[in-house]
Amino acid sequence: MIAILGAGSLGRLWAALLPAGRVAFIPRPDNKASASSLAYRFQSISGAISTVRVPWLAVGEQPELILTTTKAGDTTEAMAGVIDRFSSDTPVILFQNGLGSQQAVAARWPDRPILAASTTEGANRPEPKLLVHAGTGHSWVGPMTDSACHHLNTVVALLSTSGLTVHPDANILQRLWQKLVINAGINPYTALLDCPNGEILASSLYQDTIDDLCRELAELMQASGHHEESAPATLRQQIEKVARSTAKNTSSMRADVRQGRTTEIHYINGYLVNLGKELGIETPVNQMLTERVTLLSSHQQEQTDG
Repeated sequence: MIAILGAGSLGRLWAALLPAGRVAFIPRPDNKASASSLAYRFQSISGAISTVRVPWLAVGEQPELILTTTKAGDTTEAMAGVIDRFSSDTPVILFQNGLGSQQAVAARWPDRPILAASTTEGANRPEPKLLVHAGTGHSWVGPMTDSACHHLNTVVALLSTSGLTVHPDANILQRLWQKLVINAGINPYTALLDCPNGEILASSLYQDTIDDLCRELAELMQASGHHEESAPATLRQQIEKVARSTAKNTSSMRADVRQGRTTEIHYINGYLVNLGKELGIETPVNQMLTERVTLLSSHQQEQTDG
């Protein structure tokens, strides 16, 4: 049994694609759901729509693997609410955007097999009860704690039963940094401009700040030991390649702002700001993007609450 903590877009994607009868959602302590399962419609990459029913994990049931697909800011608290129910040698994979939450979990539970994942699979929920597999990609998994190293191949084999492409990566932090660069160079712009990924490229906000942003990223990567492909021009090319290949996609940050949810800006550009403070590197563009998205998100939440 594979258990999933977090029933958002990514959690529902894995739940829909893993073998039926071999997956369940972990109920939070405050879960008041009376139904024995969570049902939603699933639109596959081919466009076919089916109904998926995923049970809630029963009390006392011990999974082989736990996927944590919560928002980055919710991860530590969500895990703390349930982790003591499970064996200390059950591997846990963290599927979070940005950086910071993975290190926090590994530091809090250093003796557990904690792994982190990076994925380019695309999924979104245009309606509350509809999950769309919007784009195929690859997923990489690697260890965050020493004991996780012994579980890596088993974990990859279990995830691969979904039919998705999954790779082991012993240096997962390098992979997470690569995705952080892309997220930092796309997500905040899409949120501030309220546009799909591809449209940021022609905007004055992007054009006026992207070179300085990439210089900040390059300095931070080199200072923290991530030297591969860290030239500012190379980073800009990587960002724009992804923006073009996902031109019609809506980023998770834009979706969060539009729906009045807390964004993950503090684990993306905000993480870079904090890292810059630790390393003595100024990050004015990351600071500006973090502040503006935070302000926009707060304003949108006030409107939603109102």
